Amino acid sequence: MRQLVLDAPGHYSWHDAADPELVSPDQAIVRPLAVACCDLDVAVAQSRALLPPGYAQGHEGVAEVVAVGDAVTRVRPGERVIVPFQLSCGHCRECRRGVTGSCGSVPPLAMYGLGSIAGLDAGGFLADLVSVPYADAMLIPLPAGLDPIAVASMSDNIPDGWRTIGPHADELAALDEADRRVLVTGGLSVGVYAAAFAVALGARVDYVDTDPQRLRAAERLGARPVDAALPDPQADPYPITVSTSANPASLAATLKATWPFGLCTDTGIYYGGTFPLPILDLYMSGIRFVTGRANARADIPRVLELLATGLDLLPAVETVADWESAPQAWAALRGKTVITRA
Repeated sequence: MRQLVLDAPGHYSWHDAADPELVSPDQAIVRPLAVACCDLDVAVAQSRALLPPGYAQGHEGVAEVVAVGDAVTRVRPGERVIVPFQLSCGHCRECRRGVTGSCGSVPPLAMYGLGSIAGLDAGGFLADLVSVPYADAMLIPLPAGLDPIAVASMSDNIPDGWRTIGPHADELAALDEADRRVLVTGGLSVGVYAAAFAVALGARVDYVDTDPQRLRAAERLGARPVDAALPDPQADPYPITVSTSANPASLAATLKATWPFGLCTDTGIYYGGTFPLPILDLYMSGIRFVTGRANARADIPRVLELLATGLDLLPAVETVADWESAPQAWAALRGKTVITRA
């Protein structure tokens, strides 16, 4: 089979690799159909995140089941499925408590498509075939009527956006209507998804970014676009804020825009950098600050429940390319790109 590999910064090509085989009764083999870039893939393509070359690409996507082991009962060949980017067994202590990104049955950070930063590199989705362990626990059938292109990022970036808002829906709904406000400081696709979910859950959303395409996408999804590098320091504070740009100045401004005992979630990856966190200010104001990785497998079903209400995430997708053009499209990444094949 072929798989797309990072050869050198900004350069990708198809490489031959051995076809995966069924070696465990709980395993499945899938054929990716729509593969999206993660925001981290964009950073690698632009040499902002310097991952060593030589690893297979892609960890967000929708696939078709090709074969399953004898113990697999929840999916069958021919079915379209969402494949979470983190490996998880579904039965260990961590998985049972919803921390599927830290499954105790696999090495820490066992993931697809992230090479050297994965504790176990499970391969990439931009490949003819992909092996999936713990298939009953990991694979999620794609609901009928959902566009694979619109939800190709369901493996990672979409639930990453959801977890900034979704777990706090009741807290938001309990506020007076005028106070159901959310601030999202963008810079990546996760911010667009966060804005979409906040709107869907009844909030008035200010989306701050300088990128015209993401601003248009946020507006199409119901948010108020604010073309600025940082949120307005004079604006009324927000009960829930989200910072996604991995920019320390943006995070600092977003924390200041959070009202007392409000919640600020930061999804940014700060590549090797450190910076001061105003811990005394957070203590005095009671602001809850959340960081960390998404637990994609645990959150995907909750996202699907919200999409079933009619939310369409397609505006977040900037580029759609065919399978054969993947090397060129991946090298040119700047926003949410989906690679598709028949």
